[in-house]
Formats: sequence, structure tokens, C-alpha cells
Amino acid sequence: MRSAAIFAAVLGLPTALASSCPVEDNTIVAHAGTPVGKEEVHNNVTMYISQPDEDRRRAKPDTAVLYLTDVFGLPLLENKLLADSFARAGYLTIAPDLFSGDPALGDINVPGFNTSAFLANHGPEVTDPIIASTISYLRNELGIKKIATTGYCYGGRYAFRFIAQGKGADVAYAAHPSLLGNDEILAIKGPAAIGAAENDGMMPPARRAEIESLLGQAKQPFQVSLYSGTSHGFGVRANVSDPVQRFGKEGAFYQAVRWFDYFFYH
Repeated sequence: MRSAAIFAAVLGLPTALASSCPVEDNTIVAHAGTPVGKEEVHNNVTMYISQPDEDRRRAKPDTAVLYLTDVFGLPLLENKLLADSFARAGYLTIAPDLFSGDPALGDINVPGFNTSAFLANHGPEVTDPIIASTISYLRNELGIKKIATTGYCYGGRYAFRFIAQGKGADVAYAAHPSLLGNDEILAIKGPAAIGAAENDGMMPPARRAEIESLLGQAKQPFQVSLYSGTSHGFGVRANVSDPVQRFGKEGAFYQAVRWFDYFFYH
């Protein structure tokens, strides 16, 4: 348990949380390779579905991770590999296509890509129904009783939105969320954790402090962990050849898994 407590101190987790969960397993996180899940269409939504190994699944029955991607969506290899990693951690993991086949290009800085127009076309009025349909599939067709939602950049905002009253998720984790509104933070009705980047124009230090204050006002369990040497997007698209960035990406993943494990199984 001592190693778990040390890891908890690095991540800023309570020791009790760490001691209730297994320490990190280097066979869980994949940074390269071929995705093992598959795409299926349910409730008119394309979903990437990654099943846990049977032996791991028995440890976490009736639970699932709802994986909400960044703007690069399902075509981005790293998104599928990270969804597979949550499955190896024991959770049935489903990532809906939040963009209906029209995600952002591989580089949002390429000439001709209009970020403002893209976000305007994929606001809550479009995205919320896609996530709601996925939750309905999990609850009503698969019989899932407990849903953890994990979101990255664009998806981080929606991880928060769906632990509001009556939205269907139970616990949330977001890495470097973008466009997260004050009202969306104050509306949460479940535990919420954030993995933040040291260098993030979408969440600079002043905004990070404001978010921490709002989380306290929401009166729900919360955690904010800051990863040095990282930039916006590190939770998915870190340069893993850099050991500092690799630690940040893996640390954010295990932060999410431990958060879910604690509130579902503690």
C-alpha cells in the first residue's frame, strides 16, 4: 500500500482512495498499436465500443465509462487507444461519435479550418442529444447501472454537463476541459475531477483557480490535479517520447480510473 500512497501524493489523491485501488499497471495503457474495440451503430449514433477482458469485467459489473472525445473524434487513433485502456482497467467503454462523421481535421491550425464555425455547428443543442442517446443505450439496452463519464478538451465540458440532475451519469472526470461554463460547474450533482495542464490557454492559472472555487461552491466531491510540463491536449495527444509528457498522460489516466473506482467501489 505504500507505493499506492506515494502515487496518490503525486496525483494529489487522498491516501484512502489510493489504498482502495490497485497501483498503476503498465500493461493497461496503450500509446500505440491497433485498437481492439469496434464501431457499431445504436440509437442512430455511431459508437466505438471496447469490451473489458472477461476476468477484469467480473471485478466491475454493471458499470461503464462514457468516453467523450476531443474535437478530433473517433478517427484519432489516440482516442480509441485510450478507450481501450479504460476497458483494460475493467470498464466497458463506449465513445460516441460526437460529430456525426464530421470531426475536426488532424490539425486545427491548418489554413481554412474555421474553429469558431466548427464549435458553433457542434454546440450543446447538437451534442447533448448524441450523449443522451448513448446513455439511454447503456442504461436501457445494456443494463448498466453506474456510468462514469470521462471527457477531453471539447468532451470535458460535456462530462460535467452530464452529471447535472437527471442527465444520467454518476461521476465525471475531465482532462483540460475547454469552454466549461460556470453554470455547468455549479449544476453538477456528482463527484467531479479535473486533470489540468501547466500550459493551457483554455484554462490558464486564473481560470483554474476560479474553477476550483466554483467546484467548492457546488458542494460535491472534487479534485483538481496539475501536471507540470504539459500543454492543452496532453491527456490524449501527449508526446510520449518525452518522459514528462508521458507521465502526465498516464497520470491523468490513472487519476480518472482511481476516481471512478473509489466512488463506485469504495
